[in-house]
Amino acid sequence: MPIYEYLCDACGPFTTMRPMADYLEPCDCPDCGATAPRVVLTAPRTSLMSSASRGAFEANERSRHAPRRSSSHGAGCACCGGASKTSGEGAKSFPSARPWMISH
Repeated sequence: MPIYEYLCDACGPFTTMRPMADYLEPCDCPDCGATAPRVVLTAPRTSLMSSASRGAFEANERSRHAPRRSSSHGAGCACCGGASKTSGEGAKSFPSARPWMISH
């Protein structure tokens, strides 16, 4: 269960573990019993994540607007260059080096 922060008008901020389904619901203050709304006072603890997970999140954030496209093929290759892979009659062509492979 995640830990959520709440702010009591009389007692101040407190944290409690609650089910995710109840994340929008107010919580009763453990000291005075008054109903307190949920607030966000601290940043998420991403430092507790593994470095691989943190790196993946950072890469996703950097590429959210313009993903980087990488290709191991050259600019003039048939699959990336826009060349047709079919003959004039509509049959797919086969690569000459590997005749058992159908082109993608």
